[in-house]
Amino acid sequence: VVPFSISELLYVPYEEKLIFTGLSYIFAGTPNIDIYSLDLNNLSSLTRLTHNKIPEKHIQLSTDGKNVLFTVFVLLDEDNNSATQTLYSLNLTNKQVSRFAEDFDGNIVKYIPKLDGGVYILGQWKTNVHIYSQQSPTEDEVYHPGFQGTYRSIAASSNPNCSLAFVHSSTEWPMEVYCVDDINNLLLAKQITNENKLFTERNLPQTQIYNWTNQDDHRVIEGILHYPPEQFRWKNLPLLVLIHGGPTSASLNELYPNCINWALLAASNGWLVLEPNYRGSTGYGEEFRSELRGRPLSLAGKDILSGVDQLIKDRIVNPYELAVGGCSFGGSLTNWLITQTKRFNAALSCSGQVEHVSSWGVTDAHEFYKYLFNGLPWETPHIYQNEAPIYQLDRVRTPTLISTGEKDTRVSPSQSYILQRGLSTRGINVKLLVFPNEGHTLYNPWNSKMKIQEELKWLEKYGRYKN
Repeated sequence: VVPFSISELLYVPYEEKLIFTGLSYIFAGTPNIDIYSLDLNNLSSLTRLTHNKIPEKHIQLSTDGKNVLFTVFVLLDEDNNSATQTLYSLNLTNKQVSRFAEDFDGNIVKYIPKLDGGVYILGQWKTNVHIYSQQSPTEDEVYHPGFQGTYRSIAASSNPNCSLAFVHSSTEWPMEVYCVDDINNLLLAKQITNENKLFTERNLPQTQIYNWTNQDDHRVIEGILHYPPEQFRWKNLPLLVLIHGGPTSASLNELYPNCINWALLAASNGWLVLEPNYRGSTGYGEEFRSELRGRPLSLAGKDILSGVDQLIKDRIVNPYELAVGGCSFGGSLTNWLITQTKRFNAALSCSGQVEHVSSWGVTDAHEFYKYLFNGLPWETPHIYQNEAPIYQLDRVRTPTLISTGEKDTRVSPSQSYILQRGLSTRGINVKLLVFPNEGHTLYNPWNSKMKIQEELKWLEKYGRYKN
C-alpha cells in the first residue's frame, strides 16, 4: 500500500500513465502536494515530477496530451514575495516546466486548454475578469475584447457554431451561459440560457466605479458603489462598507449574490454599499498586492477609511449613517476598524479575527500568516500585536453583530467568542450568531438566509441616524 492522499487525477492515453497531485510520506522532506506520474505497465515506477514547497492544483492535460498544465498559488515559497495564482506547463517528455502569462500583472482566475494548443485564461484586471489566450509560454498573451463584467467559466468545443461557451455576469445583468462561434467575436455571443430571468424583471441597484486616494501615501484605491434602486447618484445616502475577504481576493463586476457577497440585498434595502478593493486585493498588480505585508489591517484600514472620508467630502453619504461589515479577512478588518474610529453606528463581523497568534495556532492556513505578518509569531511579535484588535477593544463604541460557523477551521469560532466577551464586558451592544455544522462558509441556505436577515435587522436598528 502506497501512503498517498490523492487530490486530482489524469489519464495520459499515449503513455498509459496516471498523472496526479498528491500528498506523499514516502519521499524525503516535509510532506507537500506535488505532481506524480505512475506507469500503469509498471506500478512500481512512481515518479515525482515537481519538487516545490507550494501545492500544485487544477491539473489538466494539454490537447496533444504531451503537457500537464497546473496552477500554483505562489505564497509558501520563502524566496518569493508574491501572493498570486500562476499557471505552468510541465512537458511530460523532458520534464521542463514553463510559465504561462508571465507578464500578466493581474490575477489568473481559471484556464482551459485550447483545442489547437495553448490555453484560454480567465484573467482579472481591476473589477473585471476578461478572456485571454496564449499559444505557448514563449509567446505573448492576447486580450480578447468582450462584455464588461466577469467571465466565471469557459469551455472550448470543435462545434463550429459554438466553439466557445462561457458563463458571464455583471453587477446589473445576471449570470447566464453564452455561446460564440469565434473567440474574436465575443461581443456577438448569444445567450443560450435564461435561468436567472427573475433578476431582469426586478429593479436592481445600479453600480458605479469609485476612486479615491489614501492621503498617507497617495495610493489610488478603487471600489464599487451599489446605489439603492431608483437612487442612482443621489446624495446624502446611508452607507454600508462591505469588505471582501482574502485579502488576496477582490470585489468584482458580477452578479453573484450569497451570504458573503450581499451588496445587492443591502442596496435593495436602502443602503449605498461601498465594496473597497483595498491594498492586498488581486487584479491591481503585484506591488499593490504585496504592500499589505507587515501591516495587513492598519494599511487596509486606512485605505477604507480614506474612501469613507471622500464619500463624505463628495456629499454622497450621510456622515451620521455609517455601517461596516465583512467576512473572513473582511470580518477581521471590521473588527479592526471599530477600534480605530467611532464613526460607524453598526458593525457586522463575520468569521473575523481579533488575536492573530492564537488564530495562527489552530488555523488550517497557518502559512499565510508568515506572509501577512512578515514572519512567525516569535519572529515578528510586535507586528502580530500591533495589528490585533483585541489590544484596542477599549476604544470600541460600535454595536456589533458577530457570526461564525461552529466548525470553522480557517478562522476558529473562538475568535468570535473572544470578541463577544470583550465587547460584552465593556458594555457594548453585541450579539453572537453561531451556525451549527457550518465551516468558514455557510452552505445551508437557511443559515445564509438567517444571517442576512439578522444583519439587515441590525443595520436598521443601529445603523440609521436617530435624533
